[in-house]
Amino acid sequence: MFAKSLNDAAGKIGTCLQQLMEPLGNLPVVQAMRYATSGGKRVRGFLVLETARLHGVDVARALYPAAAVEMLHAYSLVHDDLPCMDDDDLRRGQPTVHVKWDQATAVLAGDALQTLAFETLTRAEVSDDPAVRLKLVASLAQASGAQGMVLGQALDIAAETAPEPLTLKAITHLQDGKTGALIRWSAEAGAVMANADVTPMCDYATALGLAFQIADDILDVEGDAAKAGKRLGKDADAGKATFVSLLGLGRAKARAAELVDQAQAALEPFGAKADTLRQAARFVIARDK
Repeated sequence: MFAKSLNDAAGKIGTCLQQLMEPLGNLPVVQAMRYATSGGKRVRGFLVLETARLHGVDVARALYPAAAVEMLHAYSLVHDDLPCMDDDDLRRGQPTVHVKWDQATAVLAGDALQTLAFETLTRAEVSDDPAVRLKLVASLAQASGAQGMVLGQALDIAAETAPEPLTLKAITHLQDGKTGALIRWSAEAGAVMANADVTPMCDYATALGLAFQIADDILDVEGDAAKAGKRLGKDADAGKATFVSLLGLGRAKARAAELVDQAQAALEPFGAKADTLRQAARFVIARDK
C-alpha cells in the first residue's frame, strides 16, 4: 500500500513539475532545473499530499505545495553538491548538475528552482484564501532559510573545521535544520491548507525527520553505493561526527526505531486514516537509498 502511494504521489508531482516548467523554454539552465527535479523518492512532496488528504484538502490544490517543496529540496541538493560545499559528482545514480553542465549553470538552476518554489505557492489554485497562501510562503521561507535548512548546512560546514567533534546535542540541532525543517514543513502543509491545528503533524515530522537523518548516517556506513546512487562513507573520510560515530551502529538503529514509534504515536488522533503515514515512518529506517 505505501509503496504504491509513494509511487503514485511521485508521478503526480512529476507531472505538476513538468507543467510548471513548461513555460520556461529550453535554455540550459531550464534543462538543468528539470534534470535536478527528476527522479528521487519525493518523500517531502508525498508528505504534503498525504497530510492534505488527511485534512480533507483536494489533491489538485495540494500538488502545488508538494511540487514547491520538491523544487526547494532539489535546489538545496544542487548547491550542496558544488565543489565549494560537499563536492559530489554523483546524485541519484547520475552526474550532479555542475558535472553535467558547469558550476555557473548549477548555481543559477538552484536559484531558479528556489524562486519558482515560492512563486508556485502564491498561485490562486493553492487556496482561495490569500492568508493561507501567505502562511505557506512565510513558513517555507523560515524552514529553508537561516533558521532552518541553510542554518543546518552552515553548521555542518563549520563542523568540518571545528577544533572538536560535535556533541550529540549539537548534531541533533544541526540536523533539525538541515533535514528536519523541510520535512516538518511538508507534514504541516496539509493542516495549514485546512486551517487546522498543526501540532500532531509537527510532532510526527520532528520525530520522522530525525529518524530520516539517523538512517542516512547508517546508510553512509553500511549502505550499497550502487543502490544509494551516491558516494558513501564520506562522513567517516572527513572525520565528521555523526549519530553512528557517537552512538555506535546498534544504538543508532535503536534510536531511529524509537523515533519511528514516536512519529506513529503522534498520529493517534487520526486513527486508521493515517496508516499510510505510519508506513512512511517505518519506510524511513528500512530504505536502502
